[in-house]
Amino acid sequence: MKKLVTGILSLAVVAGLGLGAAIAQDGAGGEGHAEGGTPHYPIHKPEQQDWTFAGLFGHYDKGQLQRGLKVYTEVCAACHSMSLVPFRTLGDLGYSEAQVKAFAANYEVQDGPNADGEMFARKAIPSDYFPSPFPNKEAAAAANNGAAPPDFSLIAKARGIERGFPQFVFDIFWPYQEGGPDYIHALLTGYQDPPAGVEVAEGTHYNPYFASAAALAMAAPLSDDQVTYDDGAPQTVDQYARDVSAFLMWAAEPHLEDRKRTGFMVMVFLLIFTGLIYLTKKSVYANKEH
Repeated sequence: MKKLVTGILSLAVVAGLGLGAAIAQDGAGGEGHAEGGTPHYPIHKPEQQDWTFAGLFGHYDKGQLQRGLKVYTEVCAACHSMSLVPFRTLGDLGYSEAQVKAFAANYEVQDGPNADGEMFARKAIPSDYFPSPFPNKEAAAAANNGAAPPDFSLIAKARGIERGFPQFVFDIFWPYQEGGPDYIHALLTGYQDPPAGVEVAEGTHYNPYFASAAALAMAAPLSDDQVTYDDGAPQTVDQYARDVSAFLMWAAEPHLEDRKRTGFMVMVFLLIFTGLIYLTKKSVYANKEH
């Protein structure tokens, strides 16, 4: 028993030292950047937002997803593709089959070859995927200061900032899966003038939430009243960022609601099964001598 208590106390001391080191490192990172030392990116960590799809019983807000699609279509689609998302899945956002067909018809896709062996352009249909605004990655890079815009199909699952101690311990028991949307929201709303003494390369834009550097090639894409909403939602940069982040989360994980529903049913089944096993064991061995 004494050894067990000693071991637990040792673990507590190590955990405390780890927490202190993590806090000191974060503070040193910010100060080092200001004083010309080696910075740690992102300079500021994204704040955890309140999403409807978070938690055990999380679900998508279809109204928000439709607004996010509008922001993507009118702003993001000029540079970013979603090559893994077919138009037909937009029916999950609450659109009718006719609306999905009409939406897809706004795009042109390359098809073929035809009988003459040539490729040709045609209007998209629901079974097609969101096309890229550029013919290839080289053209995309040439049009964007040498940095090809990433595809947005899985961006909400591919991006995200790791949470340090002690948050990751709690994530073991209550998983944190909204790091991607939190990061996208922070990045879209985090553009600002560089602080005194901080220089950014020409053609780049300062953003302390960017995961790779202090500045990135993409300029701030959103501004107030840039996209017109039909449902009366606020037309602000913050709202645009929230809506498009939620939409990109849906694009990356369209079956999130089904997965959580199935997982809950499995947990309920396991609890009932465990209870039945216990009662069976108790009944079988009730009259047995031990």
